[in-house]
Amino acid sequence: MPLLVAKGVTKRFGGLVAVRDLDLEIEPRAIVSVIGPNGAGKTTLFNCIAGWLRIDEGEIKFDGQAIHKLRRDQISRLGIGRTYQNIRLFAGMSAIENVLVGENHFLRTGWIGAVLRTRGVHLEEEKAHEEALRILHFVGLPGHGESQASNLPYGDQRRLEIARALATKPRLLLLDEPTAGMNPAEAHKMTDFIRRLRDELGITILLIEHQMRVVMGISERITVLDYGEKIAEGTPREIQNNPRVIEAYLGRGVGEAAAPPATSGSAPDAASSEA
Repeated sequence: MPLLVAKGVTKRFGGLVAVRDLDLEIEPRAIVSVIGPNGAGKTTLFNCIAGWLRIDEGEIKFDGQAIHKLRRDQISRLGIGRTYQNIRLFAGMSAIENVLVGENHFLRTGWIGAVLRTRGVHLEEEKAHEEALRILHFVGLPGHGESQASNLPYGDQRRLEIARALATKPRLLLLDEPTAGMNPAEAHKMTDFIRRLRDELGITILLIEHQMRVVMGISERITVLDYGEKIAEGTPREIQNNPRVIEAYLGRGVGEAAAPPATSGSAPDAASSEA
């Protein structure tokens, strides 16, 4: 049974149709990419799934439950986490405080306990702190808990944003351009890390990405959007060989150049192409 199902999803902004009659299914523990040029509707789709936007037509189901009319906090509690194209950390807070924000909706302390500082409150805070440290260690930021988020290097800020998303205990993680602004070596490390999220934590991954070497190296299936419509869907090899995709997005000959080595499952670290 698919973990996420979108059927006939349409989102309009006045006379502009950002997403048109889109069908999408994502199996549990899959890594799926959505590609297309700027303005293709990729981030709008993410915002509809995560509850930041209400769809005008169609339905979205997560683990069999309709979610397209739920608030974004309700969707998050069901197990959908996300990051953003432009990093949205609490810059003036420490790394561990950013992660604790992600844990907030699992805390049970009421206002009375918070005021009285009961033993239960202390125990819950200690547990949350330990979990935040564990998450920071997993994403590769051990020892950075007290570092101010804005002082971290760019790549570490990306990892911290993922750490905050992991604190919400997602079963489906929406990654919006996770390698944006990274050099090839950094992108390669991020690709390996995303694969770990699936392999070690069992998280299903849906990502938007412009670096074709990342997309072709990590994705099991790819959906291609053009002006809000799905024009192709399939395996990386099928997408590379799709004439419409090659002509519209990759350019002649780029699809072949972006292919990962047949003997390796990881993304190459050579220069990337962008869709």
